[in-house]
Amino acid sequence: MQRRGFIQSLAIGAGVITTNSLYGISPENSLEFSGIQKLSAPVLVAGGGLGGVAAALALLRNGEKVILTEETDWIGGQLTSQAVPPDEHSWIETHGAPVSYRVFRDRVRAFYKENYPLVETQLNNPFLNPGNGSVSRLCHEPKVAVSVLERMLYPYVSSGQLTLLLNHKPISSEVSGNSVRTVTFRNVLTTKTLQIDSSFFIDATELGDLLPLTGTEYVKGTESKQETGELHAPEFADPQNQQAFTTCFVLEHLEGEDFVQKPKNYNFWANYTPAIQPAWSGKLLDLTYSYPKTLKPKRLGFDPTGNDTSGLLNLWNYRKLIDRNNFKPGFYKGDISLINWPQNDYMLGNLIDVSEKAFKSHVESSKDLGRALLYWLQTEAPRTDGKKGWPGLRLRPDIMGTEDGFAKYPYIRESRRIKAEFTVTELHVGKDNRVKVAGSNEDGTVAAYFKDSVGVGYYHIDLHPTTKVNYIDFSSLRFQIPLGALLPIRMDNIFPANKNIGTTHITNGCYRLHPVEWSIGEAVALLIVFAKDKRVSPKEVRKNENLLKEFQKFLHDQGVETEWKD
Repeated sequence: MQRRGFIQSLAIGAGVITTNSLYGISPENSLEFSGIQKLSAPVLVAGGGLGGVAAALALLRNGEKVILTEETDWIGGQLTSQAVPPDEHSWIETHGAPVSYRVFRDRVRAFYKENYPLVETQLNNPFLNPGNGSVSRLCHEPKVAVSVLERMLYPYVSSGQLTLLLNHKPISSEVSGNSVRTVTFRNVLTTKTLQIDSSFFIDATELGDLLPLTGTEYVKGTESKQETGELHAPEFADPQNQQAFTTCFVLEHLEGEDFVQKPKNYNFWANYTPAIQPAWSGKLLDLTYSYPKTLKPKRLGFDPTGNDTSGLLNLWNYRKLIDRNNFKPGFYKGDISLINWPQNDYMLGNLIDVSEKAFKSHVESSKDLGRALLYWLQTEAPRTDGKKGWPGLRLRPDIMGTEDGFAKYPYIRESRRIKAEFTVTELHVGKDNRVKVAGSNEDGTVAAYFKDSVGVGYYHIDLHPTTKVNYIDFSSLRFQIPLGALLPIRMDNIFPANKNIGTTHITNGCYRLHPVEWSIGEAVALLIVFAKDKRVSPKEVRKNENLLKEFQKFLHDQGVETEWKD
């Protein structure tokens, strides 16, 4: 197997991809029988989110041929089609994520410096944050991330090593025993079907869509305390108790303008109070919300002009994507901010294992909530000057790449999760629960050590409200990603690469963020590369201590950290 040097392979990628629904198909891997097109490749990666892209890049730089599919017309998942800037830990600039992820981040900054009229101080700022949003050290536009990721993949499309299929959704599969043989996709634009044969299947879809299609055992919702022993688990399991999703949108503020237009269903949302326990603080459309750590009411501020909000967190600055002061005067008329707040979390229904009609209905209803929130901000939001509303707020559909101004896909916080060889629980990574581990001398400062670690990550355990339960939010510890959590209990050639790994409802809250998803995708891909090279099954790598150590050395050589630095 020919492999490029790791740094060399990361350095390539200056082309631009057009967003066709199907490209990169070479004659030798394409056949058609009875009107059904068929493709084949050694590895199929279903889902073009961060885990899927990271998996594809790792496979490609190690010489593998890959088919990568994506349901929307943008790769990048939660960072792009869902529009959420990266939620990261405070060490991200130097460690705590694969080298490849930090290379991606560097390229985002380089894109702005090469193409945007930045002021001199920002042009020379190695830690440029285009939006200066407080949620991330790198708040930026979704389209920029799309462009950067496309450039990283394009050389492999050009060479024929990668087939990239946009607008393709998995609909069925063929399985033999414990192995997947094929997955069939539907082009969401043309409804034509495409069958893909492969030796290895990576499920990087946002909701773990390949799991039910292939009969791979999975769980959803909450486990019971009896099942997991977790400190914050409920007494009874509930598969329908799933985190809220959010259909995000972007707003620009133009002082002195008036874009007010009352949406349908506004009266419903203006009077809506979530029916969850413990009780929400009041109406959803309000600047008071249930503070996650205490569940007591807490005031928030909102001012799109950047004025002081009397010590309250200014929601406008929280996920601001563009701070016009970073750019030459007059280039931007106003700041641009992503709206992904407690006020537009959708708590009236789930998206997992529902009909396509119900899925679309919930997503459209969540957009109605978003439109109502915008109107409320334009007309009712309290201001520090005693007035109400900011009529100069408007949607920016061009930044989202959609006609209605909303993200191409809802922001997913919780997926189906494989029943794994090993499941990460709160006992392994929860700060308080580490003190209570039976027979241990833990003091709540160190997460459980996993000898089969294939990556690292960190985020507090952050569970947004469900259709039934209010926030769950508490401290976690810097953690490892165990290989056992990436291996299904029965199936041999399908692996998770998104939020569908072996966590619980509780620990999903810290394993679901951007750099962790990237790390999972890269680890799964490198497992396949290593297992093929050694001519063993991927599961054998975890079982054999010598193989496991050799695999971890391979990970280190590929720029993957498996332990946290002190």
